[in-house]
Amino acid sequence: MVSLLVKETLYINEVVLGTGFGVLMGPYVAGIFDPRSWGSGENIITLEVMRVVLATGLFAVGVELPCAYMKDHAKSLLIMVVPTMAFGWGVVALVICGLFPSLNFISGLCIAACLTPTDPVTCAAITRGKFATKHVPVNIRRILSAESAANDGLAYPFLSISIYLTVETSTRVAIGKWFLVGWLYEVILGTVLGAVLGMLFSTLMKLSHRKGFIDRESYVAQYLALSIFTIGVASTIGADDLLAAFAAGCAISWDGHFNAQTEDDTFASVIDYVLNCACFIYIGAWLPFSSYDSPEFGINPGRLMALLIAILVLRRIPPLLLLYKLVPEITTWREALFSGHFGPMGVSAVFVSALALTRLPAPQSPPADQAELLAATIQIIVSFVVLGSIVIHGLSIPFFSFGRGVHSRTVSLSYTWTSRTRMTPDWVLWARRPEVGVSESMVADVETGTRNTVVKSGVSSPVDAVVDHVGIAEREDEYPSLSRRRSPEAVRRLSVDVVEAENAIGIREEVREHHGQGLDIGNDPGAEVPSRAVRFPSIQ
Repeated sequence: MVSLLVKETLYINEVVLGTGFGVLMGPYVAGIFDPRSWGSGENIITLEVMRVVLATGLFAVGVELPCAYMKDHAKSLLIMVVPTMAFGWGVVALVICGLFPSLNFISGLCIAACLTPTDPVTCAAITRGKFATKHVPVNIRRILSAESAANDGLAYPFLSISIYLTVETSTRVAIGKWFLVGWLYEVILGTVLGAVLGMLFSTLMKLSHRKGFIDRESYVAQYLALSIFTIGVASTIGADDLLAAFAAGCAISWDGHFNAQTEDDTFASVIDYVLNCACFIYIGAWLPFSSYDSPEFGINPGRLMALLIAILVLRRIPPLLLLYKLVPEITTWREALFSGHFGPMGVSAVFVSALALTRLPAPQSPPADQAELLAATIQIIVSFVVLGSIVIHGLSIPFFSFGRGVHSRTVSLSYTWTSRTRMTPDWVLWARRPEVGVSESMVADVETGTRNTVVKSGVSSPVDAVVDHVGIAEREDEYPSLSRRRSPEAVRRLSVDVVEAENAIGIREEVREHHGQGLDIGNDPGAEVPSRAVRFPSIQ
């Protein structure tokens, strides 16, 4: 009843609200819902609930990315995912060993593997919604979404090497299993399997569409059906089901056909929203608050809080500040700091910790060895960090909105003169302009390629906007992330007719002369303009 007020005015999303409601309904407040009271099957239920929610979320991320996005941005993703994950994995393991002396370094690596991946569900707080559209550059939103999806699946190798080193007596055997099973079988096979299933379903649906055998509703149903089918097949054969779901989402929308058929449909968003709410209500009720003070394991709230702060500061920010110049989508240290901060931990961390418990021995009281100690403490530590991440990252957007906001590059089409000879520097196209210069809908149109372009009185003239629009359309070759979909249709939507563009550029000086005589074309739509002038074309 107040969702619009909470989400669009206060910028508080379902992650924070769902977790808070789960805590209220859980065993420590109302006592209505207690997943941990379900006995020995509780961890399996938790594992499968998180698996389904993650798979649908990762599939949706793959579908919503522009066509062939993973291919066009492979270098950036490789730099953001592999070094950042490896650095955070090692640093967090060292911090855990320092704060909890009873855990050795291998156990620290296992717990750190749960906290290494970025949660795509919580990450949606900054990649979707009103605040993100207005203040976060579209290229940052997309690269963060793609990174959060990719590193979720890549958490498997980090976890498997830790588990193998813990349970195997021979280091050589552990490393051999890690390479053969953790990488070749789980990661490589999972990715290939997901891509093949996605391409196969895409081909079949295009064939059915040409024959008239499939309707729009059936396309939308694939959001849920194909994602669950993919993780079912991958889990059955023991492959990386999360990477398979993401690869299937990317493959099915590779050529843009699936996106065109499901465009502007809200059913998938509703399903995603319902699953996210239910998942975080479950997490809120699942949190083991009574275990956060466990002297027998050397765990207390002070050490857990110190771990949380260390993770927030050291896990992602340092490597991204060092490597951001190698990532074209991140252009300033402020954007690197922003991207480093928003590496939330949530559903994926709970999933990986539940998966680790299935491969560890059941803990005794007291634990007999390091493996049992790890099994007894892993979810206590992970759940506290997840709770802190939900609160901090979930409420970061409201704090940004009440302050100066994140430093972003807002694409604006006003007050810019761009000629075919590039007399104006390229950085002018990215300059931040006063909001009176162009309406919100104009900025959204440039980023997403939608309709209803409205230019306010701040634009010097319609020719200014036309010429500027031409410049940005030309920059799509240099910056593909400006285009929402790399399909010919999207390029056509964001392009200006060649003849009109030539006319607009050619009469630049003519318009200036009229302005010098006191004629304000921008403020007076009925004023006379030179015969070759063109009004700003609406994007069809």
